Amino acid sequence: MYFVQLFQIASIDAVRPVFMIVMGIFLMLVAWRLARNTEGWSARLMVGGAFLLCVGYAILIPLYDAGKIEKYYPGANLHSPSTALAWHAVKLVVMNAGWLVLGLGLGLHSGLLRVPLIRKVSKTRTVSGHESVA
Repeated sequence: MYFVQLFQIASIDAVRPVFMIVMGIFLMLVAWRLARNTEGWSARLMVGGAFLLCVGYAILIPLYDAGKIEKYYPGANLHSPSTALAWHAVKLVVMNAGWLVLGLGLGLHSGLLRVPLIRKVSKTRTVSGHESVA
């Protein structure tokens, strides 16, 4: 009997929320370490995106797995459909915006999204045929 309870504790369903919490915190720490030596919009975007992902992975998804927030899917018999739909929209916005903003910040940080500067062409003085070159 005790072995069966131990097996349920070590199951994938029991470990998944812990993994999500660790992953959210790890994303936040990595982005903070990258942004520590960076300034400007790339640092702000990286930290902002990582914060959104940390909220999604460390708070929202474990609450869904624990059953504290009702999962929304078509045809479900929900206690409060509007609340379930609102939480579903919050989860979608937080997770998708988090990956988008983090990706933009990493793209700016790596120089992938930088626009090359257009150099001004200096005007060279042309020598006419009747002028002396010397």
